[in-house]
Amino acid sequence: MHKVLAFVTDAFGGRGGIAQYNRDLLGALADTGTVSVRVLPRLAPDPAAMPPAISQDPARLHRIRYGISALRAALSERPDIVFCGHLHMAPLCVLIAGLMRAKLIVQMHGIEAWRPPSRFQRAAVEAADLVLCVSRFTRASVLGWAAIASERVMVLPNTVRAAFTPGDGSTFRAARGLQDKRVLLTVGRMDTRERYKGHDLVINAIPQLIAAGHDVVYLIVGEGDDQKRLETRAREADLTDRVQFLGAVQLPGLVEVYRAADLLVMPSTGEGFGIAFLEAMASGTLALGLDVAGAKDALANGELGVLVSEANLVAALAQALEREKPEPYGLAAATRARFGREPFAAGVSAALERLTEAA
Repeated sequence: MHKVLAFVTDAFGGRGGIAQYNRDLLGALADTGTVSVRVLPRLAPDPAAMPPAISQDPARLHRIRYGISALRAALSERPDIVFCGHLHMAPLCVLIAGLMRAKLIVQMHGIEAWRPPSRFQRAAVEAADLVLCVSRFTRASVLGWAAIASERVMVLPNTVRAAFTPGDGSTFRAARGLQDKRVLLTVGRMDTRERYKGHDLVINAIPQLIAAGHDVVYLIVGEGDDQKRLETRAREADLTDRVQFLGAVQLPGLVEVYRAADLLVMPSTGEGFGIAFLEAMASGTLALGLDVAGAKDALANGELGVLVSEANLVAALAQALEREKPEPYGLAAATRARFGREPFAAGVSAALERLTEAA
């Protein structure tokens, strides 16, 4: 039985795509029946039920306290695998792995890994036994700055939860007066440090879409410190009725929002992958993203969703709104065939095998 000590920004009780990825990955490791997992999070704002074979320590945001608790957990647990859930934590994780003579897995997500990191982070990555990347773009970026054998860097993309399935979104549309509207949707944080997600681009496109005859409403799911600025921007453009901020939406409400939308649009230039693409398509709703970075993997190079350049965004939105929604169950099935739990579990098993080969 392998003992995994997982150092993460957040996982169980966390929010956002990275937390979800950590839950999926650690859960899949535990599901192999050969692994027990102890998780040390920096953040855990929400209550969470722990799956079998996984335990999680209390969150510790303070760096020094986190480091002390990490050392104590390592000495008591004696792990043979250390999982580092974020590049920023890699120097601590390589130290713990070295002390315990454990294998080290470092997880790479997106923009944090696209440029050469600090020399301590780089050294930690180069010492890792296995580096997991959510997309081909992130993998290529890592191989561009790290002196590490390519076979030690592997792609393990996001997966999608079983809750996201096609269905009737008419109740949600009726409740918000959207029956005769064309509904655009973005799901993602509104963070001043992450304006690359593209909310502004969609707001800018709305007057042009209206002028072309599209009666559109733009729904934004998420929260963050950039929301006030976006609300002001919509108000100044006289789009208050057209841009609706829904805040954080939990399951099953989020599933209803996806089903009600005509198009998920996330014109981000900085997505390591973009789990919202998968959630929308698994719910039977077409997704559109920019032809850059991890969105290419999430949208399967345009086989599952729509990939466009930023310059052609408005025209692509208009074209997508003019066509009928894809057959929802077919889109959902194709999405799960590529990104469902079974292919994800197979990828996790392959990662464990790769780690054994690296011994």
